[in-house]
Amino acid sequence: MNQFKSALGDGRAQIGLWAALASPYAAELCAGAGFDWLVLDGEHAPNDVPMLLAALQAVAPYPVEPVVRPPVGDPVLLKQLLDIGARTLLIPMVESAEQAAHLVAATRYPPDGFRGVGAAIGRASRWTRRADYNSEAAGEICLLLQVETVRGLEALDEIARVPGVDGVFIGPSDLAASMGHLGNNAHADVQGAIERAIARILAAGKAPGILTMDESEARRYLELGARFVAVGADILLLVRAADELARRFKASGGNDPAGARSGGY
Repeated sequence: MNQFKSALGDGRAQIGLWAALASPYAAELCAGAGFDWLVLDGEHAPNDVPMLLAALQAVAPYPVEPVVRPPVGDPVLLKQLLDIGARTLLIPMVESAEQAAHLVAATRYPPDGFRGVGAAIGRASRWTRRADYNSEAAGEICLLLQVETVRGLEALDEIARVPGVDGVFIGPSDLAASMGHLGNNAHADVQGAIERAIARILAAGKAPGILTMDESEARRYLELGARFVAVGADILLLVRAADELARRFKASGGNDPAGARSGGY
């Protein structure tokens, strides 16, 4: 069963990490770190369907839920992602209840939706070795929708109340841009909108989610009731560590005064 979906339904906070390096090897490395969920990003990272399949296979042995984010909520693409074994989806740029309902239907087989029936030749059913897949799939799929524009915020209550939506993720960077504060997620108006959005999602009985690279901010969102919070990204972790290591050695003329004594590898 999808333990991540169950945790959200029970109100248990889930801590995640963004995987944007577009590398199954890097995804597997991050999968063993101890996070509850791991976003395999296909919106702002160069991940296509075959690469996402490889990443899903790489992280499968680990107790972390892979959350696949496609570049757009295209039902044809969602069908492919579900068939290769993605069961938790994070769909960007949702701005209406009608769009939300359409996305729910795209993840359900008839008569509850219009997902094409073809998992028998896909990884999701273990190539028919899971005889109950067609009947059980809907209960295992976790659908998370991103609300990240002023228009989306205006429809947030209706979006969150759509049956079949498990959680609503507030995209802080796009929201800031939509509010006229591009690159300034910390602006008081943006933070106020985020705090109110978390409360509204909770009031609708759904799980709020968000991404932040600031630890104190992440803890504040958790205190406000956010249930799935991503607290970092693999690319930024690598960039910051690489920059800091280079800075230390350059500043010391080739000696490391901080003493990065790892003893080889």
